[in-house]
Amino acid sequence: MGDGTLAEQFFDAAADLLRRVRDEEAESVAAAGELIAATVADGGRLFAFGAGHSSLAAQDIVYRAGGLALMNLLPVPGVTGVDVVPATLGSALERIDGLADAVLETSPVRAGDLLVVVSLSGRNALPVEMASGARARGAKVVGVTSVAYAARTRSRHASGTFLKDHCDVVLDSKIAVGDAELTAEGVAAPFAPASTVVTTALLQAVMATAAGSLAARGIDPPLLRSGNVDGGLDWNDRVLHEFGDRIFYRRR
Repeated sequence: MGDGTLAEQFFDAAADLLRRVRDEEAESVAAAGELIAATVADGGRLFAFGAGHSSLAAQDIVYRAGGLALMNLLPVPGVTGVDVVPATLGSALERIDGLADAVLETSPVRAGDLLVVVSLSGRNALPVEMASGARARGAKVVGVTSVAYAARTRSRHASGTFLKDHCDVVLDSKIAVGDAELTAEGVAAPFAPASTVVTTALLQAVMATAAGSLAARGIDPPLLRSGNVDGGLDWNDRVLHEFGDRIFYRRR
C-alpha cells in the first residue's frame, strides 16, 4: 500500500481522513457545536456515551483540561472501555436489547439535556437504543459514526435502523468498514485502525465550536484548565463548584 514505511503510511492515511472530515463535515461540526452551546445556555446538562473502543473518544471530552466542565460520561458497566474479562463480554453486551433503556431510566438524563453517542458501526442495539431512548426523553442527540456501515452492513437492532437514524446531528467519521487502514505483504488481515484518531478529533472540533458559540452569546464557557499549571486547580475548583448541579462525575 503506497510508498514509505508502514508508520508513514498510517500517518498519511490518518491525515487524509482528518482532512476529509474537516472539509466534508464542517456543517455538521458547526451544527453540533451550536447545539451543545444552546444546551449549556438553556441550563441543560451534557452527557457522552461510547462502548468498547468508541468509549475512548467519549471519555476524551469528559473532565478534560481545555474542555467543557459540564460534559459527563454516561457509563454502562462492562461496556465502557475494555476493562472487563473476558473483553468479548463488552461486545456481547452491546447487542442486548433493553440495556440502554435500563441505563437511561436510572441516569440523570432528562428533557433539555444533550447526549453524544459514539459508535463506529452504529449497528448494535445499545447505541441505537441509547440514542432513540434519549430522544424519547426529550434530550438532543449528537451521533458520531461511520455512515458507510449503514450501506454495507445490516443493523443488529430489531428495528433495522442504525445510530444515524436517531440523531439530531450526525458526524460521519468516514472510516471504512472494518476500521483498518493498511495492508501489507505477509500480513493476512488489514491492520492499523484510525477511528479513535478521527473520532476524537471530530469531537474536539465540536467542543471548540461550542466554546466559541458560548462566547459569542456573551457566556463565559465553563472550561477546565490543566491541574499541572499554576493556578489550574483553583480555577477548576471554582468551575466545579459554580456548575456543580450539572456535573455528575465528582462526589456529590
